[in-house]
Amino acid sequence: MRYSSQIRSARALLGWSQDKLARVAGIGLTTLQRVEQNEGLVKGNFSTILKIQKALEEAGISFMDNEAGEIGVHLRTKRGSDRSAQKSKKDRRDE
Repeated sequence: MRYSSQIRSARALLGWSQDKLARVAGIGLTTLQRVEQNEGLVKGNFSTILKIQKALEEAGISFMDNEAGEIGVHLRTKRGSDRSAQKSKKDRRDE
């Protein structure tokens, strides 16, 4: 289960507006606003929630919750690709 606070936090980590998340997830802005406005477990159409989750996960968000009742989100970084991009720039300068 996802919590509305997780969705809001994930957007904040990505620096995304509600409008951007709605566009990326392929849902209406008012639908996302309705999902985010409630506290606690996300309420809404199951397929809509899956679209939101998929969009955030593809952007690098990892959702977490555990048996102790702790919830949160993490943002995965792309360190490997960042290093190779930096190396490519350096190699081009040396040519």
